[in-house]
Amino acid sequence: MTAFRLALAQFDFPVGAVAANAARARELMREAREGGAKLLACPELTLSGYPPEDLLLRPSFLEACATELAGLVRDSRGIAAYIGHPDAMGEIYNAASLLADGELLCTYHKQALPNYTVFDEKRYFRPGRTTRVVDIEGVRVGLLICEDIWEVEPAARAAAEGAELLLVINASPYDQHHAMMREALLSARAAENHVAIAYLNVVGGQDDLLFDGASLLVDSDGSIAARAPAFVDALLWAEYDPATRRLRADGWPAVEDARPEATLYTALVRGIRDYVDKNGFPGVLLGLSGGIDSALTLALAVDALGASRVTAVMMPSRYTSQLSLDGARAQAERLGVAYHVVSIEQAYQSFVDALAPVFEGSAPDITEENLQSRSRGVLLMAISNKHRQLVLATGNKSEMAVGYATLYGDMCGAYAPLKDVYKTLVYRLSRWRNEHALAHGEAEFIPPAVIERPPSAELRDNQTDQDSLPPYDELDAILERFIEGEQSQAEIVAAGFDAATVRRVARMVLANEFKRRQSAPGPRVTNRAFGRERRYPITSGWR
Repeated sequence: MTAFRLALAQFDFPVGAVAANAARARELMREAREGGAKLLACPELTLSGYPPEDLLLRPSFLEACATELAGLVRDSRGIAAYIGHPDAMGEIYNAASLLADGELLCTYHKQALPNYTVFDEKRYFRPGRTTRVVDIEGVRVGLLICEDIWEVEPAARAAAEGAELLLVINASPYDQHHAMMREALLSARAAENHVAIAYLNVVGGQDDLLFDGASLLVDSDGSIAARAPAFVDALLWAEYDPATRRLRADGWPAVEDARPEATLYTALVRGIRDYVDKNGFPGVLLGLSGGIDSALTLALAVDALGASRVTAVMMPSRYTSQLSLDGARAQAERLGVAYHVVSIEQAYQSFVDALAPVFEGSAPDITEENLQSRSRGVLLMAISNKHRQLVLATGNKSEMAVGYATLYGDMCGAYAPLKDVYKTLVYRLSRWRNEHALAHGEAEFIPPAVIERPPSAELRDNQTDQDSLPPYDELDAILERFIEGEQSQAEIVAAGFDAATVRRVARMVLANEFKRRQSAPGPRVTNRAFGRERRYPITSGWR
């Protein structure tokens, strides 16, 4: 038997763009057919996008998905296509239909519904009960959807019914460690069932979720036959040999830099681009302070959108150092973005004067520091309103965790690219971006002096972050254990950390949930991101 040729559509299918998603699937069917494929696979919930959330509660939305599916059935000439969609049959299923030659051959309902971390599928869907194994050009193909492959039974049932190749379509979110777990799981499933696996994942940013693509081909002995690059849109061609139950990639794009920093940086860039473009904003602006967080955010924004769509605003006060002024201007000029200097002194002094009768008899304290930050927030939002540019918040996860941020001040913004990135990782990403620039014959994106300087909010004389926080190496290590690891304070102390510091950090994390609830969304890159994933009560007696 000749090799069985298939095409995997590693593309973005945006949430709610039902007609556009159907049009893309139709064009991919044509391209796959002309390329000699016998089967095209599109990602999980192709037509609705993932996750559609409460759009699934709207009958008109479900009707639109059904109408577009019917149109794709009519256009499925000369090729089989596996298309994901919600299926409303009184109850709603996370489904995918196999179309071929103008007919709907079968509809498969996802059996395993995830309801952990960022997933909430049991709110909307009912689980399927039936395994689907179909014959396509003499190849027995088991049809699965995402979480099905993470549980033992669906793959085992498909293999028991004669499947030799499992086709798994996915909307599997990215985090820094998920790709390794995914590969290990697929390798185990293939080997234990002696089946090859074609694993297709969607790509793109959706609010606070990122989908990395990174599709895989796995041979029946569990070996990885091919890896698609992360965050790259591509039609991936593959050939399956029934005699050996092996898969071969045909012309897949190469992975240029497999280092974790490269993938994470690319993820953050994709998150910014998709959030801004899908929401129809012409560009972004941010406060460029001369510190490393805003410097990295600026670099990410330029890589995501181009310099012409990015504006940087330096808002100095009496405490802003010359190093900050020089670093901010140097980076803005190097990257070619629009750059403005707007002093906060007049606005800040006006607030102080207006509040003087209320503050009479009270010594200056953190209130006045926060007032400086809030003056900057007012200015940024005014520029945003005037020019319709989206404000990017520049805070990192370390600050968000312990509340080292000012509500309505430096937390001001519509999207926070570094919200799930610890400070120590901010440094690694910044150094990687400079190395990448130099390797490609470009000047460094972030001034080295900005990277090397001690971090400071510059809200009072000679201030550094370490006046208020433990050193970031120590802080981030404690935070990762407390947040991602869900370790108790006693466990963290037992691992060798100072008990008083651990208690202090834990107290700050628990006390500042109210701030995080009001923060901008940002791309999830860990397995315990604030917001959709880590949902702690604001009012709680647990300490």
